Amino acid sequence: MLTFTKRSAGHNRDFYAVEAAGLRWLAAAGPGSARVPTVVAVDDDQIVLERLEPARPERAAAEEFGRALAVTHVAGAAAYGQPPDGWTGDGYIGQQPMMLRPTSTWGRFYAEQRMLPYAHRARDLGHLSATATERVDRVAELLVAGEFDDNRPPARIHGDLWSGNLMFTARGVVLVDPAAHGGHGLTDLAMLHLFGAPQLATITAAYVEAADLADGWADLIGLHQLHPLLVHAVSHGSSYGAEAGRIAAHYA
Repeated sequence: MLTFTKRSAGHNRDFYAVEAAGLRWLAAAGPGSARVPTVVAVDDDQIVLERLEPARPERAAAEEFGRALAVTHVAGAAAYGQPPDGWTGDGYIGQQPMMLRPTSTWGRFYAEQRMLPYAHRARDLGHLSATATERVDRVAELLVAGEFDDNRPPARIHGDLWSGNLMFTARGVVLVDPAAHGGHGLTDLAMLHLFGAPQLATITAAYVEAADLADGWADLIGLHQLHPLLVHAVSHGSSYGAEAGRIAAHYA
């Protein structure tokens, strides 16, 4: 097997270990689930993975991936915020810390672990205005109150599914660099829609059919985009904070 090594002296010691746990957990979703690279080895300073060879983003591969992502989500998790099997403690999204604390309801989990920590950090950095912070806080209150909860159980999600973490290869779409945890399936779809991806319309149509999403799912995409927007507000500045405030106003 050809391999690829990722290494950096600047990461925390557990950075690659939680990535490896996430990849293995996603792989364990079973037949028909989304593909991930095989983890060959991992230590404090590096992770060695199966090498992937890029290919053209064909429609058939996109359709297969949309269905496969739904299968991965259905594999589930013990709770919202549940870390991948084989891992205890928190994780990362990109370079930023990400809480992984099992929670019984999606709304409370999403408010307390995915929105508020990044919103308040962005506010303290001057990247989220007072008005936008108030809107985000109001949405968080509604989430904790259960206003956006539905009857779907916790999904096994990639957690950082922007186009750079989705690779078209000769054997289909392969997912890399997860921030895997128990969450809501729409969160993965929402991040793809936030940053764009090849064959996105095809992926979406296949996913929506396979996941049997209820009518009105598209109206909730913005809610699920608040997390990545707030993460980016911390790391990339106030333009993302302004967009987060604009979207939060729709749900507040």
